[in-house]
Amino acid sequence: MGTELLILGRREFFEGLGDKYLMDLQDFLHEKLPKLVFVALLSAVLLWVLRLVADHILKIAQRQSSTVGHYAQVRTLTTVIRATGIGIILFLAVLQVLPVLGFNLGPLLTSAGVAGVAIGLAAQNIVKDCFNGFLILIDDQFNVGDTVTIAGVSGAVETMTLRRTQVRGGDGTLFIIPNSQITTVANMTRDYSLATINVSVDFSANPDEVMKLLKEVAMGVREDPAYKDVFLADPILLGVDAIRGSQVIYPVQFKTKANEQWAAQREMQRRIRIALDEHGILPGDPNRVYSADGAQPSSTGTQEANGAGGQAEGAAPKPDPTTIKPAESNPFTGGQ
Repeated sequence: MGTELLILGRREFFEGLGDKYLMDLQDFLHEKLPKLVFVALLSAVLLWVLRLVADHILKIAQRQSSTVGHYAQVRTLTTVIRATGIGIILFLAVLQVLPVLGFNLGPLLTSAGVAGVAIGLAAQNIVKDCFNGFLILIDDQFNVGDTVTIAGVSGAVETMTLRRTQVRGGDGTLFIIPNSQITTVANMTRDYSLATINVSVDFSANPDEVMKLLKEVAMGVREDPAYKDVFLADPILLGVDAIRGSQVIYPVQFKTKANEQWAAQREMQRRIRIALDEHGILPGDPNRVYSADGAQPSSTGTQEANGAGGQAEGAAPKPDPTTIKPAESNPFTGGQ
């Protein structure tokens, strides 16, 4: 009798458990699952719309931007807005999903509020990063693609968010810089670039002839079809900038589009080297001594070797004392 009651009780328990499971499953399929699917679909649609709008804004900016800087600014703002929008959409989706799964948000939000105060006190640097990143965007200090020097590192800005900035160095090194550490920004690609070539010429050369030659070479590069669109103004010769011994410095300055001065600068230096050689103009050398009586300039090492007063061309050279053999003697008798 007891065994039959035990078996009957187990049967009723499992039947009740199965009925409860089926009821919970029906409730989940009829009420909870549609909400979860709706939240997932709505989140996916919002993310798709956000990406579509961001790409559309970039295409419009690429077609209508008058300068490269304006397009870079729009691209930076679009990247930050897109990342922020993704975070907000996912956060709201999680808040909608948790109650459906049976989580009570009341105690959770209360605990999150208390924990948020503690986390806020411990994560002050993160707040500073975001706030400083927001100010960088508002002030338009730099944009994605600009060549900058920030926090002691130089390179091209690859990615920028409210919290951090990624800079790629010239050797390929990727620097990740928190925005709170950015206090001074040196932007090398804002509006235009200004390059200066310091041409060193020997003191014996006529300054007027040197400046005329440098002007011709600089204008030749300026009018070259390969570099004509790079220049924003004609090159400027600043005259004699410094004299160091027999070395005379002639600066050549030219203004180009932002971060596009390198090719023109290398070509101009190549042509200056060839032009100086064709006109017989010596390059500057701080160790070369210039003779005021019209003699050919010579280096200090050569002058010291020849002597201050010089030697007669026919005079026999002095013997080298290091080559003179010592007198041989007999070790037993001491004689020669």
